[in-house]
Amino acid sequence: MPELIRLTIDGRSVEVEPGTLVIEAARRVGVKIPSFCYYEGLSLAGACRMCLVEVEKMPKLQTACTLVATPGMVVRTDTPQVAEARRAMVEFLLTNHPLDCPVCDKGGECELQDMAFRYGAAESRYLEAKHHVPEQQWSPVVFYDRPRCILCYRCVRVCDEGMGVGALGVVNRGGRSEIAPNRGDHLECDECGACIDICPVGALTSGMYRYQTRPWEMNHVGTICAFCADGCKTTLGVYHDRIMRGNNRDRSGLNGEFLCIKGRYAADFPHHPARLSRPLVRQDGELRPASWLEALSLVEARLREALAAGSPIGVIGSNHTTNEENYFLQKFARQWLKTNHLDHQRTGDVPALASALAGREGTLASTEDLYTARAVLVVGADLAQQHPLLSWQIRANWRHHRARIYVVTTGPVREDRYAARSVRVEPGGELEGLLALAEALRAEPDLVILFGDAIQGEDVARLVAFGDSLGIPVKYVCLVDYANSRGAADMGLLPDLGPGYQPLERPGMTLEEMLECPDLAVLWVVGANPLIGRQRPPSRFLLVQDLFLTETARLADVVLPAASAYEKDGTVTNVCGEVQRLRKVVAVAGVKTDLEIFSLLACRMGFQKDPVGWETVLREIADAVPGYRLSVPALLAGAPQRTHFASQASSSRRGKVRSARDTLFTSGTLGRFATILSQVREAPGALYRG
Repeated sequence: MPELIRLTIDGRSVEVEPGTLVIEAARRVGVKIPSFCYYEGLSLAGACRMCLVEVEKMPKLQTACTLVATPGMVVRTDTPQVAEARRAMVEFLLTNHPLDCPVCDKGGECELQDMAFRYGAAESRYLEAKHHVPEQQWSPVVFYDRPRCILCYRCVRVCDEGMGVGALGVVNRGGRSEIAPNRGDHLECDECGACIDICPVGALTSGMYRYQTRPWEMNHVGTICAFCADGCKTTLGVYHDRIMRGNNRDRSGLNGEFLCIKGRYAADFPHHPARLSRPLVRQDGELRPASWLEALSLVEARLREALAAGSPIGVIGSNHTTNEENYFLQKFARQWLKTNHLDHQRTGDVPALASALAGREGTLASTEDLYTARAVLVVGADLAQQHPLLSWQIRANWRHHRARIYVVTTGPVREDRYAARSVRVEPGGELEGLLALAEALRAEPDLVILFGDAIQGEDVARLVAFGDSLGIPVKYVCLVDYANSRGAADMGLLPDLGPGYQPLERPGMTLEEMLECPDLAVLWVVGANPLIGRQRPPSRFLLVQDLFLTETARLADVVLPAASAYEKDGTVTNVCGEVQRLRKVVAVAGVKTDLEIFSLLACRMGFQKDPVGWETVLREIADAVPGYRLSVPALLAGAPQRTHFASQASSSRRGKVRSARDTLFTSGTLGRFATILSQVREAPGALYRG
């Protein structure tokens, strides 16, 4: 580690690493130097001049965002000269600003507004008429109001450097300069909204949030995004029990401030008009509304009949339900319904990786590892489309640490732009493609390997053997699709493995086998839609729990309206095996959480006396599931907890592993009911290559 240098800021001594900027050094001692153009992690612009400071022995004020700290430097950030310079800069920025704070969506969160209050730029020496132009809509997500723009270039840099898209730029010169989209009058991009959140003023505003409410009127709840498996934290603003927007400006999650379009704008599905709010029971061939009492009584009767007759019962679980719900469901099926016919739609072969790495420590990569690793290998996956946070982490690693990126895929991906080497292979040839990189990988100090469903079954063990042959520390990430795909496998929603990938003596039927089996007395489908494009399965009684009347629900005998991830408490496990707290954000009338439904049925059938809460099940998981001996208090407080594979973890030898190949703008059934995802130009067409 290089020797630290010492400098003085406002009379306080601070030690920092060589190369540290003065604006960052000041933060170490609690001094916040204002700036508009500077943003941590992005290139330096030096455009706004708000961060001017006095430096001893320098004849004029210096910009703290471009000034590197040196030994013995003495900096003053709050002198009359500095205050006057900042007041003058605010006055200049307000020259053409429309001063429409009462209607601007950034009111109450505007950095320019804060600086105007702080430095008292109440009068202006500039008398020129303000130049107004009409507001522009660049997409359903992004609106641009040019007169409000202060040309800090944050949006341009975060789109180019952070996202790797480059959908924004600056056109014209001088006073006519303005931000412009990449397709004439509209954007074609990831529609992530990072440009909106990073904008210090109200120049860029959100199509979902604009003119709806004010930040101080909302209740802000931090929870985990309901869509892909990356586990991003999103802080949802709620007004009158409706979700108005999402962001993570406090950087409190694994994702820092990053969110994709789903995390920021796809949270409207709980309020969709097609949402189920009452149970449905089939009568005379049609589904009709029923009470919860009637529906649960019918389900109870059919389950009792099947148990009494010794008839087989099948259960299909979900990639979206919580760990507690998944664990309780497998317990319900195996202990009380006496069946191992239990499965879910598997999107990555996590059991095979668990088996290949059984007994090893430190071999599962965390989200942070993707930012700090010296080398990263992506095999058979389009991360920018399917795992945007992981793609963001790798891209930031390359920009900040010059990590070397290697890619083995069947087609072009965003990582090609900065990869040390890219290898194209035919589908199924991913393992062979690795051999071309073996020599280069052996020269790396460490490596993280990410792989999708292209590597599964015995090939996962071969991949791990390849990693062992490199002679360097290697960590792995098995990519899965949805918010709790990893948790579903960890909790034992598999026909031949229990919680923690412990083998079962008598394996049950796989998902595909259950859909074809004519002998099932009951098929219970929880939060899944396996019957798209299929006819009704031959099972005698079909029970479905879901949010919407999906293709599977339309064929059911009983449909129970379930709560979404934003309407329940619990935990979920992301693609890297990090467990996080899910918090209830809104309440939707008429629905129940899946755990409530399971618990009510268990009580009605005499399997337990009282309903159980998610915290009770969480503590049972910590005691019963290998690899999940986590700090429950820390988890309840919001700190992510790492899991590990059990020493005797086994691979599932039965069932298909198949990714849904979702894009940024699709997410299975749930994505169809997220309005914003279906409105942007990039969806629902072919895979968009930004």
